[in-house]
Amino acid sequence: MSDAARLTMVDLFAGCGGLSLGMENAGFTPYFVNELNEHAMATYLANRHHVLGGKPFADQPNLRCNDAHELQGERLEQMVDDLVALGLELPDTKAAAAGNGQGTLDLLAGGPPCQGYSGIGHRRSYSVDKKDLPSNQLYQRMAAIIRRLRPRIFLFENVRGLLNSKWTRDGDDKIWPYVLREFRSIPGYEVRWSLVRAGDYGVPQNRPRVLLVGIRNDILKNSETLKPDVDEEDAVKCGFLPAGEPSECPDLIDLLGDLVDPAIEKALEESVYPAGKFATLKYPHPAKTEEQRAMRVPAPAHEHRSKGELTDHEYSKHAPRIVQKFKHMLANNGEIPDDAQTKKFSQRVLLKTWGNRPPNITATSMPDDYVHFSQPRTLTVREWARLQLFPDWYRFEGKRTTGGIRRAGNPREGIFDREVPKYTQIGNAVPVGLAERVGKHFKRILGEALGDAGKK
Repeated sequence: MSDAARLTMVDLFAGCGGLSLGMENAGFTPYFVNELNEHAMATYLANRHHVLGGKPFADQPNLRCNDAHELQGERLEQMVDDLVALGLELPDTKAAAAGNGQGTLDLLAGGPPCQGYSGIGHRRSYSVDKKDLPSNQLYQRMAAIIRRLRPRIFLFENVRGLLNSKWTRDGDDKIWPYVLREFRSIPGYEVRWSLVRAGDYGVPQNRPRVLLVGIRNDILKNSETLKPDVDEEDAVKCGFLPAGEPSECPDLIDLLGDLVDPAIEKALEESVYPAGKFATLKYPHPAKTEEQRAMRVPAPAHEHRSKGELTDHEYSKHAPRIVQKFKHMLANNGEIPDDAQTKKFSQRVLLKTWGNRPPNITATSMPDDYVHFSQPRTLTVREWARLQLFPDWYRFEGKRTTGGIRRAGNPREGIFDREVPKYTQIGNAVPVGLAERVGKHFKRILGEALGDAGKK
């Protein structure tokens, strides 16, 4: 596809690329990426193979940055110049400051880090007020970048906990009104938001997410899909976001069944593990369902990977008592034996099928939250990725897992840096299927408004 025909995207706080991949599946192409963590950024770049300006995107360091706070002043203007050099039209500083510039960037999307917003983040915040967590101020940086680039559409996403989080432990001042006010103060846009559940968009999880959408006024008035007068808040009712369909969620046996290796259960029961990695390197079964075939889509054409290769399907070498605990849970509807109860958390056995119930799980940063539905073990990175609908060709960089202060940091002692291993990268990601559905909706809106065959 030529650069001119592409739907263009800037991806802030990109993590390992779940939102980007979904948007790419819908027809968008990342032109700039920002992500603070080196391993998440390495994952993002390892899976981006498009060419911009005659060069691979991943080989152009000027089209990315780590710290979003860098994107102001001269660095932000350099970003503008680089995007213009790739064919985008962007308003000059005067027009942007006046709030009337109308450039050709189609989408700016981002989910500022949610440490301290989520329930898990709250437990790990060491009683530090959320106003003192630097990551909780990044929505303002995102809004400032939107003001400068003036995209046709912008998308802010975050965890449900943001809606009720307070700036201080003892006060009543909630964070969400400040966030909403900040984005609504950007001139020339209408803003709506909704709390959506990933399970309503074909993702096998509950996973509620706050999605806030801003539509530039020139797009708004030329799209038949958008009806801002219907509701002052609800993005779905106003057509800013697609409506969900709860019945679309796949069963886990249909999504993960082809990855179940019979040899692994025998090794777990006998506690006989190899000296190196305990992993399945080839698919143990052919794909039998539509969901499994979708996960095995070919890698990008110029990637040479052996047929049947399976990556990141590595298992934990559970101690015998853990295997016995998991076997008991599998045989007794998830009941944890009395002698294995802990105060830390309560593990759950995954369900093979949802039946008439919606999904009741959310992929987190902790792989030991769930027990596999048919084997006495936790999930592998590859299975974790499939829960987020990452295809099997997607590679993850960095450590497999980590724990303690390395993963959570300690804000009370000024330690904000955290390791982001593979499980955490996946758990932090926007589900690919949700992002794809939103991206296709945005593509439709842009096609209506611009009358451009390349955007339909």
